[in-house]
Amino acid sequence: MKLHEYQGKEILKQAGVSVPLGVPMLKAEDVAGAIAKAPAGPWVVKAQVHTGGRGKAGGILLVKTPAEIEAAAKKLFGKTLVTHQTGPEGVVIRKLYLEQAVTVSKELYLACILDRSKGKPVLMASPKGGMDIEEIAKTSPEALFYADVDPWTGLQGYEARDLAYRMGLRGAELTSVAIVAQQVAKAFLAWDAAMVEINPLGLTAEGKAIAMDAKVSLDDNAIFRHTEAKGWYDPKEENPLDVRAAEAGVNYIALSGSIGCLVNGAGLAMATMDLVKFHGGDPANFLDVGGGANQQQVTEAFRIILSDTKVKGILVNIFGGIMKCDVIANGIVAAAKEVDLKLPLVVRLEGTNVDMGRKILQDSGLKLQTATTLTEAADKIVAATR
Repeated sequence: MKLHEYQGKEILKQAGVSVPLGVPMLKAEDVAGAIAKAPAGPWVVKAQVHTGGRGKAGGILLVKTPAEIEAAAKKLFGKTLVTHQTGPEGVVIRKLYLEQAVTVSKELYLACILDRSKGKPVLMASPKGGMDIEEIAKTSPEALFYADVDPWTGLQGYEARDLAYRMGLRGAELTSVAIVAQQVAKAFLAWDAAMVEINPLGLTAEGKAIAMDAKVSLDDNAIFRHTEAKGWYDPKEENPLDVRAAEAGVNYIALSGSIGCLVNGAGLAMATMDLVKFHGGDPANFLDVGGGANQQQVTEAFRIILSDTKVKGILVNIFGGIMKCDVIANGIVAAAKEVDLKLPLVVRLEGTNVDMGRKILQDSGLKLQTATTLTEAADKIVAATR
């Protein structure tokens, strides 16, 4: 689950990291109250959207007076922000953050992420902050430094100081950054995070480290342990189809292809997409209805696939274990009739109640093709969509 900057900074602040004073403006009506609560200026008005590159796209404005705050808020609220991460469609700005502007002498990069190859978190740091990390890795890989984080004991002081030393820091700067590195690792572990990133991490002339930005994402599977975080979820920042899938209890990821896939089981879904690609097609999605889906979930999954305008055909591949083939068949029929399906549809059913499922499809009156093997099914749907 991605968090907004103001939410991520709350997590950092709880871990002891210094952050500039700020006030969220969650709707246009909050502007006057935020101005009344704001610390001394000047300030920055920041768009709260789940994308990087906000500054380059005009989503961060420096203001010096209350009147300029109002003007900036009026300009940003409701604006579509297009960044290198959003694509041409952009994202709509619905929330803002009014924050005290700070002056720093250096900008660093610091993040904690999970390194799956090591099975542990890793701190990643660079003296070249304020840039996209992908650009640093591409043009200056020697400017990236790493430190493993023990999941049980966190980052030790000597490890944090060694990381700061390798970044070229000395004196007060080294001490300050080492402390923040430990605090970031602490926040990552305490909140079951997937990423905690500060870019830039500013250093004042006195060597004090300040988190000038925060990008934090939490592990969805651990949200139940964090009551406060449950209220931070912002569905308006997510793909509407992803939100519908989550509400329906199915696993859905949109892709760029044209063949919609409805499958039960993550492994079978990946195998299905592989075979679609092998036969010359491109999957439009990963969609796993799970092993115990009911007819309502299957129907909603079908609707979700059809909501993607790129979809030119649908492949249903079900191996019935706990999931019964007749339940899937009834869901397919209900959804196809409800949306008046005109697209090519190929269905492969095997497993529990497969004969009942096939009969339901046969008697439905739908124009569809059936297949007995996955290879046959993939070949048919690719041919039907050419």
